[in-house]
Amino acid sequence: MNNKNIYHPKNILVTGGAGFIGSNFIHYILSNNKNIKIVNLDSLTYAGNLDNLNGLPDINRYKFIKGDICDLELIKILLRDNQIDTIVHFAAESHVDRSIVGPNIFVKTNIEGTAILLEEARIFWQEDMSWTEKDCRFHQISTDEVYGSLGEADQAFTEKSPYDPSSPYSASKAGADYLVRAYFRTFNLPVTISCCSNNYGPLQHQEKLIPTVIRSCINSEPIPVYGDGSNIRDWLFVIDHCSAVNSILSKGKVGHTYNIGGDNELSNINLILQICYLLDELIPSGLDGGYKSLISHIHDRLGHDWRYAINADKLKNETGWSPNSRFDEMLLKTIKMYAGISPMKSEAII
Repeated sequence: MNNKNIYHPKNILVTGGAGFIGSNFIHYILSNNKNIKIVNLDSLTYAGNLDNLNGLPDINRYKFIKGDICDLELIKILLRDNQIDTIVHFAAESHVDRSIVGPNIFVKTNIEGTAILLEEARIFWQEDMSWTEKDCRFHQISTDEVYGSLGEADQAFTEKSPYDPSSPYSASKAGADYLVRAYFRTFNLPVTISCCSNNYGPLQHQEKLIPTVIRSCINSEPIPVYGDGSNIRDWLFVIDHCSAVNSILSKGKVGHTYNIGGDNELSNINLILQICYLLDELIPSGLDGGYKSLISHIHDRLGHDWRYAINADKLKNETGWSPNSRFDEMLLKTIKMYAGISPMKSEAII
């Protein structure tokens, strides 16, 4: 790609930057680009933790603001006071089980919050600053869950796959994505969207599958498995996700969506067994049958999608990105970090 077509962010507003992927992204950007400043806006709900931002490489290029993306006046001030030219929008309610129990907050945060960010960005960039496509960018972090569920014989999701969300969470993300696309088509706001597969790695919330399995093993507690555990997911190391978003910001085409995947399809039960076997070697349990004896099958999740698989060829072909991490190697490092065998720090494995 010609250098004149590469976008160079200067002042990035990262929403949800105290969460799992957002905090890893901040570590990654500050470690790999010496010219970018970051403002991190996070409301510090149960999924946000400021400890995730410990050890940043250059604190002088980083600022944290506690606040809600639904606070219109705060967004207005943040954009202007910090001359924000780029928004990377991670902030979202993202736990599927919680969306089934209480969907309203997912609608408010994921749809209304995105709408406020888009409109305030449009006003600031286009009306106040008269910036064009080369001057600013809005990147929406979405999910493969917006595409719904695949069967065993189905091809992997592409960017042309129709949206077919199954849960209140995925429906709210789909709604937000449609708003982002509408702002591109109606207002020519320079936007990009990425749909990623399941992430794993350091700083992940304890409710997610891999941390739950590790914690259950260490505490000799039942390992909960939905249904028969045959549901299949594609696993992406979080730093590979961060590098992909960086590639989309720099080289992605405005108005386009890019899928990000790790090419690591595994059934939930096989992933759980792999973690159990690795922990049997690292920290022998003394249990008859090892840690896998803790597996406890529970009633399946309502609307549980059976399989996700990502085709990331468009991203690879257009930007040159590819995942750099070997799943077996990074899973082992992740287990060691959560088990306290090595430091639980994002920068340790960047």
